[in-house]
Amino acid sequence: MKTYTVTLIPGDGTGPELAQTAREVIDATGVKIAWEIAEAGSDVMEKYGTPLPETTIKSIRKNGVALKGPITTPIGTGFRSVNVAIRKELDLFACLRPCKTITGVKTRYSGIDLVVVRENTEDLYAGVEFKPDSPEARKIIELSQNKIRPGSAISIKPISREGSARIVRFAFEHAVKHNRRKVTAVTKANIMKFTDGLFFEAAREIAREYEGKIEYEERLIDNMCMQLVQKPELYDVIVLPNLYGDILSDLCAGLVGGLGVAPGANFGEGIAVFEAVHGSAPKYKGLNKVNPTALILSAQLMLEYLGETEAAERLGKAVRSVIAEGATVTYDLGGAAGTREMGRAIIQRLSSL
Repeated sequence: MKTYTVTLIPGDGTGPELAQTAREVIDATGVKIAWEIAEAGSDVMEKYGTPLPETTIKSIRKNGVALKGPITTPIGTGFRSVNVAIRKELDLFACLRPCKTITGVKTRYSGIDLVVVRENTEDLYAGVEFKPDSPEARKIIELSQNKIRPGSAISIKPISREGSARIVRFAFEHAVKHNRRKVTAVTKANIMKFTDGLFFEAAREIAREYEGKIEYEERLIDNMCMQLVQKPELYDVIVLPNLYGDILSDLCAGLVGGLGVAPGANFGEGIAVFEAVHGSAPKYKGLNKVNPTALILSAQLMLEYLGETEAAERLGKAVRSVIAEGATVTYDLGGAAGTREMGRAIIQRLSSL
């Protein structure tokens, strides 16, 4: 039996306990994994002087596959997102966020089965920002011909044809591989005609290659939010630039019960990082309380990526069975079990599948 070497990044806050539980569950599937532990997050700042040591990037690049626990991102101050930094450093251009109804998870909706594909490397998340009254900001204000107020802070939104084309192709290829029926591209091109307009132009070019196989359509982001709340059943695979994709993927997670049950994956050329997309919940650190579902379902995506389809299917069935039964789930799912106890229940269920 093949052994896979996978980088495991425990993260910070509740990340380490979630990562440990996910690791135990994955090992219980029978897939042989040699875990290479790598550090990142606020807990390693003092040790390395950075929340993302170079050794961690080297580990992911060497192994080609990583499972990452949640990592804290300070709001407004402090270091930039480690999650974004990993994606940029490794050119993980595609973020995949499946959102599917799970029986036993309380939500206003049923029958949801959506896939959000988010571009990861461009748009406002490129991090090209200038402080108020900086020379760069003043120059841009001058070039804007008074369209920007003096004293403004400025962020630049780059969108390229190449970046847009490859994320749209990723969405179509995912649709073909998983027997999906439609890809919907989403922007605000009626207002941002050059940047978002370019995204649509590239999407149309790629869509022509899949005519007769996968349906293609376009929506504006504000209308799309309303559409998903009113009639989510009309949509299937949704592909978006970075910022819209970040926002809409959380909206879609809300349709199926929240970020606690929403898996995530990031793909580049020959490299992939799988992660829960929720925060690190530092106030619950060490309390054995947080729902491990999102990270375990992200691990399911990892097993699929490794070609371990049968093990991935069993893992998905075990998670869904434990949640549907409701006897050993965490507080947010209506139960009284802890992180470890829910993980053990999933392991026990795996043994019977």
